[in-house]
Amino acid sequence: MAASSAAMDGVAAAALRSVLQRVHQAAERAGRVPDRIKVVAVSKTKPVSLIRQVYDAGHRHFGENYVQELVEKAPQLPEDIQWHFIGHLQSNKVKPLLAGVPNLAMVESVDDEKIANRLDRIVADIGRKRLKILVQVNTSGEESKAGVEPSGCVELAKHVNQACPNLEFCGLMTIGMPDYTSTPENFKTLANCRTEVCKALGIPEDQCELSMGMSGDFEQAIEMGSTNVRIGSTIFGAREYAKK
Repeated sequence: MAASSAAMDGVAAAALRSVLQRVHQAAERAGRVPDRIKVVAVSKTKPVSLIRQVYDAGHRHFGENYVQELVEKAPQLPEDIQWHFIGHLQSNKVKPLLAGVPNLAMVESVDDEKIANRLDRIVADIGRKRLKILVQVNTSGEESKAGVEPSGCVELAKHVNQACPNLEFCGLMTIGMPDYTSTPENFKTLANCRTEVCKALGIPEDQCELSMGMSGDFEQAIEMGSTNVRIGSTIFGAREYAKK
């Protein structure tokens, strides 16, 4: 068994290198600085041993979708990992998330004022430093997707910026279509939202992150301005869900 797991061990690290190379090439094609694009390795359903392998290859930004899973994994891994929470966040899970993951770097999925207020209050209560957040925008118009409507993103960004002193508004994120690939329209919508938000808040666009693009479409997302790509299966292999 050891031999096959060792063979597996090299796979995620090699996959990471390949992804980083593709990110670099996509950035260069778009005339962008490759170093300014962050790859968030999405490790949901994946074991700590596999995450550590990618960590050992030099990677530091990891993403998880479920609070429980992140709270279990984070203490087993090095403290200099920068965790991104990218799933739908319920109010009652905010405290366990913030208390259980001191090295949580960012919540990418703030989609209404209520969750922003809750995050703001809990950050203050537990006395941690300001938490970076992205406002999640529903660019595909599907009811099944979380996210504020594009028409509401300025209002929500303003709320975070002005009414939540313990949160740091850093930009916008979108998930895209039902199969989790996006279309150029989704990416364009998010880029347009950024233009409006930056104008409303009086901040330069290059200081406002766009988290868009996943395994199937990250190169296109980078060419359309993404600063954060969330890559899961291309690095870690297909997800392993428990059989229903």
